[in-house]
Amino acid sequence: MTQKVALITGSSRGIGKATALRLAAAGYDIVINYARSKKGALETAEQIEALGRKVLIVKANVGDVAKIKEMFTQIEAEFGRLDVFVNNAASGVQRPVMELEESHWDWTLNINSKALLFCAQEAAKLMERNGGGKIVSISSLGSIRYLENYTVVGVSKAALEALTRYLAVELASKNIVVNAVSGGAIDTEALKHFPNREELLQEAKDKTPAGRMVEIEDMVNCVMFLVSEESSMIRGQTIIIDGGISLLV
Repeated sequence: MTQKVALITGSSRGIGKATALRLAAAGYDIVINYARSKKGALETAEQIEALGRKVLIVKANVGDVAKIKEMFTQIEAEFGRLDVFVNNAASGVQRPVMELEESHWDWTLNINSKALLFCAQEAAKLMERNGGGKIVSISSLGSIRYLENYTVVGVSKAALEALTRYLAVELASKNIVVNAVSGGAIDTEALKHFPNREELLQEAKDKTPAGRMVEIEDMVNCVMFLVSEESSMIRGQTIIIDGGISLLV
């Protein structure tokens, strides 16, 4: 495979970075998107270039539609195509229901839900030129079960999963395959912002039927499967990677 291009939002660290590196190793040129961590984005780019692939770094808050359009303008100018879009960027306010404010709702839903719709629209325009593509979003178990302080993030992830189904149907005629991957508790940089981080990690360690916590590579393995041709008949699904812990609830 040569010349194929993948965009991974929020790819300066964590699952996004690991996914970018795996896609680069598989032969994709990479678009790194970040909002705050320029240092991490530059480090990721350096690792991708060491693998012999081209890389474009784009700073953009994907909760802002104008910034999304600017990002895709840069992608079109640099590569002229897009084959894979991994919707990974996420943010959110961790507070109990009664402490949530309108700004918390808007911030979280914009980045975690609205971004998928408007990025997918732009991605589909580029993908269609080359016969199709793959879109994979990263979700979490908070979309289907209660997690403490997770209300607005859980709602945003539930919206993401619903949107995945609608996109899968409406983009199928363009040969664009759309799915999502939902993970259990993973010890990433993002988890450090959870007030109950230690409790979540301990529960995952103690209760996961598979005998260990989910790791970043478990998520990336599923993403790589979903961007492969072997998964082309999986459409609009959210695949849960949690070692079976959600089966206990």
